[in-house]
Amino acid sequence: MSMATRDERPATTDTSEFARRRWPAVPEAAALARADVLRWLAPFDTTEGCRQDLTLAVSEAVANSVVHAYSPDAPGSVGLTFWTDDRKVWFAIVDEGSWHAPEISDDRPCLGITFMRRLADAVVISYGARGTTVLLCHTLPRRRDRRPAVRSGA
Repeated sequence: MSMATRDERPATTDTSEFARRRWPAVPEAAALARADVLRWLAPFDTTEGCRQDLTLAVSEAVANSVVHAYSPDAPGSVGLTFWTDDRKVWFAIVDEGSWHAPEISDDRPCLGITFMRRLADAVVISYGARGTTVLLCHTLPRRRDRRPAVRSGA
């Protein structure tokens, strides 16, 4: 029996991924996050709709950090961490700002959190004196076996 050492990973059929990014809290951060999320999800056996949904959910969370975490005279940053385990993908969007309640009006509705909750399987939002963290989780379908089917008796 072989034991895995500290530098070895046991053989697995699942793909595990981890990535992290940080940007200044500016409107362009949402576009950068979208590009990264699409690239990170590319190796997974998901539908285009699933990739787009998760990309939009992450983009909304990043945009919320940009708009609601910092005042114009005190800019900050927003971080995005992506990881997988089993058949789930996780995204953590983190800022170090102070939550500023959105100004809701007919011409400027605040639907970001509503979108996130519709697009991801689970959404957890935690905010306090050290900033806000949005945790998004989504279950991916099992990978299909790409080997050709073997027919017996034909």
